[in-house]
Amino acid sequence: METLSDGPRRAAGLGAGLLAAAAILGWARPAAAQANLMGTPSEIERHLAHEPFTVDTLRGARYPEDPTKQATLDFDDGTRLLVKWAPAPRGGEEFNAVPRYEEAIYRLQALFLDEDEYVVPPTACRCVPVWVYADLTGDAVPTFEGSTCVLVTLQSWLWSVTEENVWDRDRFRRDTAYARHLANMNVVTHLADHKDANVGNFLISTVPDQPRVFAVDNGVAFGSRKSNRGYEWRRMRVDRIPAETAARLRQIDREGLERALATVAQFEQTENRGMVRVEPGPPLDPEEGIRRGDGVLQLGLTADEIDDVWDRLRRLLERIDEGEISTF
Repeated sequence: METLSDGPRRAAGLGAGLLAAAAILGWARPAAAQANLMGTPSEIERHLAHEPFTVDTLRGARYPEDPTKQATLDFDDGTRLLVKWAPAPRGGEEFNAVPRYEEAIYRLQALFLDEDEYVVPPTACRCVPVWVYADLTGDAVPTFEGSTCVLVTLQSWLWSVTEENVWDRDRFRRDTAYARHLANMNVVTHLADHKDANVGNFLISTVPDQPRVFAVDNGVAFGSRKSNRGYEWRRMRVDRIPAETAARLRQIDREGLERALATVAQFEQTENRGMVRVEPGPPLDPEEGIRRGDGVLQLGLTADEIDDVWDRLRRLLERIDEGEISTF
């Protein structure tokens, strides 16, 4: 169960990439293999999705009253993670705040990318009991009527990244490592029908030999309505992708896509711990993205949204076969 730490402490602000400040505050430097994350994606994901934690600090991510927070979470096994903490709107979603999309795009990339090439940082939805949330913020309203849950999207904070020069056409031509990471990111955003190209939503590593590219704000995607936030990453901006990526895309079938995306998170009501995350099951209603029934809450893509991903995947492979998009 999520609990409060004794006297949450306030520390100096930790912006992305401020490793020197992090060291002063007792943060370990990320391992070389994951220079932008505080651990491997699978381990971070497991903690965010399932492990008990206390909240040590909680502050506005960009300004003091920002609804999206930067949080320090301390886990029972001694792990400490800095995360983006985004509470869901009442009812579970609204434009630019769709937790099921945030987790679905994280699941989508895992179908064809290895962990060391993930472009979406570890992301997981979590139900925080209202009594815990009220102690943190002074007030709390359940996300869903009749529940005791405040649904929160947790996403691992990134280190050593910048929003500058994410898309560099000349570098894409001459730097194979950069081209690989950027192309993989573009495949993910294209399949997810990403509709929010605002500055800051896409970041690039500043580690010289690891030019990874990340998508960190993915709430306007899949079945979202049209937006005025930019469509640059909705389409395929690159004209070549890694051959390994193309080969793995060909291995995805419609049934596998549905298994991965139909239910991305499931919670069950308990007597005294609120709603606890459990292993996802088949969708209670494939036509709905948020499903509730008999003490169960499910989040996932609808059947139509999955069909749209499948159609984009098949068309992308056709473009590769036709030579419109090459491989390297």
